[in-house]
Amino acid sequence: MNSADAMFSDDEQRHMRRALDLARSAMYRTSPNPRVGCVLVKDGVVLGEGATQAAGQDHAEVQAVKQAWERGHAVQGATAYVTLEPCAHQGRTPPCADLLATQGVQRVVVALADPNPLVAGKGLERLRQAGVQVQVGLFEAEARDINIGFLSRMVRGTPWVRLKVAASLDGVTALPNGVSQWITAEAARADGHHWRARACAVLTGLGTVLADDPQLNVRAVSTPRQPIRIVIDSRLELPATARLLQSAASPLWLVHALPAQAAAPRLAALRAAAIPGLDLQDIPLPADAGKPGKTDLRALMTALGQRGINELHCEAGEKLNGSLLRANVVDELLLYLAPSLLGQGAGLAALGPFASLADGLPLRWHAVDRVGDDLRILARLPSSFSI
Repeated sequence: MNSADAMFSDDEQRHMRRALDLARSAMYRTSPNPRVGCVLVKDGVVLGEGATQAAGQDHAEVQAVKQAWERGHAVQGATAYVTLEPCAHQGRTPPCADLLATQGVQRVVVALADPNPLVAGKGLERLRQAGVQVQVGLFEAEARDINIGFLSRMVRGTPWVRLKVAASLDGVTALPNGVSQWITAEAARADGHHWRARACAVLTGLGTVLADDPQLNVRAVSTPRQPIRIVIDSRLELPATARLLQSAASPLWLVHALPAQAAAPRLAALRAAAIPGLDLQDIPLPADAGKPGKTDLRALMTALGQRGINELHCEAGEKLNGSLLRANVVDELLLYLAPSLLGQGAGLAALGPFASLADGLPLRWHAVDRVGDDLRILARLPSSFSI
């Protein structure tokens, strides 16, 4: 708990913790909108609570007010505990700041201000102008982590990029013969699917598709929506037999560096081979100036931000992992370490060789936990420090 949190009473902290839990309950469904929780309280009684629904449906504040009404409560004079600044603009739903003000809410406690240019303090100001007391900053760090991808897209215009790797304790991700299933145990693999589920999209490279023929979907946890699947395939060489083409549960985006005339026949062949109903799109990008034929990864992140991708979950081999890290587009490593030593084999990422220790990539520990028999490490890179 930081000093700002200590300024609030135990009851206020309890209500905001509940709002944060409600925001977490929306983890898999709100994309590209933020995950928000709201609790309405009056005279120590919880009148209603809510969490943001799928895009285009009710926001958390609306859900909380509706629940209060269903219970026979008026919310006039209540305090609203909200994990993110109430919106102040008309999108697919009306402004939540106006709803709270017109319903007579007396006080609003907000965990985190919203950097969205359409909001960015306007919601707080609208509430204050309506005579509502506003306080900001209770459990800000927790609220920030819940919406780290949304914040990244609003502040930088690019998604929060999480690079997931499963390895032995000595950093081997695959044996010299290519075998990698399964280095980590079932609990860690299921936990990895939780991180897939919270992401807007899962990214890999053509090399991984050719080696493993992955599905890139969520299977080990229940989710109301599947993340978009993205393959970096600079020359559009995806095999027509790839399993990615045999599921229409989520869109498949192919990132390439081909001119339109060269890409068209290859895309047509892949669409002909795909299962009916698959939303297959291509993202043509300029080639990397320093590596002809390779995709410009920084341009890719900008393109994904423009397409509403908040969190990007990457699962690839050491070559693409190294390219992503060298391009300085990775914010966080999600690393699962198994209690084994495998000696030679593929590593975490193709980096270096470095001339000195100072040339290495600096990391900051964010969390270390045990998942079954394996360790899960979250480590953040300098690109993440400004979010």
